Amino acid sequence: MKNIFFRFGLAALIVTLLPAVLTAQEKSTLAVSSIKPTASLSASVSADKKLKLNRITESLDSQLIDRINATRKFDVVGRSDLGDVIKEQDLGASGNVDAKTAAKAGKLTGAKYLLVATVDDFQDYVEKATFEGTGRAATKRVFRFSIVGKIYDSTTGKLLESANFQTGNDAFKQIQQERNYTVKDGELSDEMMVAVSRSMAEKIANRVADVIFPAKVLIKRDTQVTINRGEGAGVAVGDLFNIFALGDEMIDPDTKESLGREEVKVGKVKISEVNPKFSKAEALEDTGITSGAVLRKVQ
Repeated sequence: MKNIFFRFGLAALIVTLLPAVLTAQEKSTLAVSSIKPTASLSASVSADKKLKLNRITESLDSQLIDRINATRKFDVVGRSDLGDVIKEQDLGASGNVDAKTAAKAGKLTGAKYLLVATVDDFQDYVEKATFEGTGRAATKRVFRFSIVGKIYDSTTGKLLESANFQTGNDAFKQIQQERNYTVKDGELSDEMMVAVSRSMAEKIANRVADVIFPAKVLIKRDTQVTINRGEGAGVAVGDLFNIFALGDEMIDPDTKESLGREEVKVGKVKISEVNPKFSKAEALEDTGITSGAVLRKVQ
């Protein structure tokens, strides 16, 4: 009799834990290379600016890992091993990872996906203009920071996405005003570097999550829609999303390559509440929103 109760209790425990185990198994592994400037950018940056560039990339390097973890979609693995692979291939300053290198990195680190990010533009200076006839002068801050991010499926070496992420004067002024930071002529303060790095890291991390795991509908009740994106995943109250039902897989007739699945718009929602692990939205349009439908942010 005791054995029967023991077996029943063990079975109940397994059933209870099974959803959590399955959820953990669905979390993908991602290898992230250290962020470096391209060789041409390093050569063109003046000595006094090189230290600032290094400081902002170092800050971004750690911020990116934090923001990727915040998406709750990935385990970041084997970063030191990945550095060795990229160094061996002499690609650390170019980002020109090929299929063979991506596959090798995946095999060495056990990661399914690989993210390589390189800084390709950095400008931080002040322009001064003098207006003839008035004697008046005005100064203008010029700030640009740009990164190219590439996402690979390291099991096949296939490039899934290549995107350019930029920030500049407008975003810089907004961050300055919101956080009440002071900036001297052409000088980035430590606080500002962290703020700019965090903003850029969040853009990259959210793009990676959207490419590999697009936001999806969890539950729909009447006009309320719950989605699998929460805090730190690029969702804010007031954001608008179009919703698409997934159709058949599309195959390129020439290359026989999969182009993904057909997407048919079935609705539009507005985010009304953001929680740590999920968000709620109100349906503005609904012609067939169901669980599993994909969301794309309205730009």
